[in-house]
Amino acid sequence: MTAERTLPVAATALTATVAVCITFVAFGNITDFGTNQEFVRHVLAMDTTFQDDDLMWRAVTDRTVQDAAYVLIIVWETLAALVLLAATALWVRGMGRTGPGYGPARRATTWGLLMLMLLFGLGFMAIGGEWFAMWQSAKWNGLQAAVRNFTFAGFVLVLIHLPSPQWSRD
Repeated sequence: MTAERTLPVAATALTATVAVCITFVAFGNITDFGTNQEFVRHVLAMDTTFQDDDLMWRAVTDRTVQDAAYVLIIVWETLAALVLLAATALWVRGMGRTGPGYGPARRATTWGLLMLMLLFGLGFMAIGGEWFAMWQSAKWNGLQAAVRNFTFAGFVLVLIHLPSPQWSRD
């Protein structure tokens, strides 16, 4: 492998890794619907937080709304997985001598990673963690997993946007 191809290979491998990871997350949520359904219900209901009257007005206890939120999370995860799987295929195609270059792969990867960063950053860390005080729950606290996924997606996003002559075929 030549030095000029190492960055595209790394981008391909890391995009594929994130794609497989979120695919497994979505698959798990679909095939084991009830486990994380309970997680979302408890976070939104705030029933395992400190029960501070100044915060409890934020709780969402309607099961229909809770379940709708969970289904939206699964749909978002699934869409992000599909975008990142397609991006992986675009990276592989871009490495071909006659391919269209890396521009389509970089754009698709960017969209997929932004979708994940919105889910885990805005959805889980900001809304779940802060608005619904998930950080207060000893049992239903998903902040560690959210930070891990947000950080991984962010790292790959930075990597694919490094200035490099490898992208000259964009």
